[in-house]
Amino acid sequence: MANRSPNQSAADHQLSKVNLGYLVFMSRWLQAPLYFGLIVAQAYYVWRFMLELLHLVTSDSNEFSDSDVLLAVLALVDVVMIANLLIMVIIGGYETFVARLRIDNHPDQPEWLSHVNANVLKVKLAMAIIGISSIHLLKTFIAAGNLGSPGATLTEPGVMWQTIIHTIFILSAMGIAYVDKLSTGTLSKH
Repeated sequence: MANRSPNQSAADHQLSKVNLGYLVFMSRWLQAPLYFGLIVAQAYYVWRFMLELLHLVTSDSNEFSDSDVLLAVLALVDVVMIANLLIMVIIGGYETFVARLRIDNHPDQPEWLSHVNANVLKVKLAMAIIGISSIHLLKTFIAAGNLGSPGATLTEPGVMWQTIIHTIFILSAMGIAYVDKLSTGTLSKH
């Protein structure tokens, strides 16, 4: 075996570092199928929304009380808010962690995409989760009028825990926004 010169060993070591770095950098593409899976989930939510809407508009108007209509509309709003959350994760996550979308001059580019980063995305996601939790909590409060009646699906501890969890979501979002403020020097305006 031939002796290697110190220059050859250093060059080989530098080449291994470059190859390893390139491999680590390219591993970000492993997330692309995850975002595709979220696009499939988005399609499912569109389908679910259409079924809920069809059920609402084709039902006999005497079949539903005002509370039932309100709950059905809240279910539609819930699906839309979850779909919005998915869009933020799909577009923002792909743009932040995988590759640029290169849609800078597209007329339909979301306004927030031009200044998205991991911190902005976290705050937006926290706010979306609070919105979704609020819809669920509102549905719970509407249904709480049936507490204690036969066939009631809610319990007092269940309502209490939903309220506590929602409060924790709010406190968590405030914590995330505060950390964002500390790290950037200002509160995110997005």
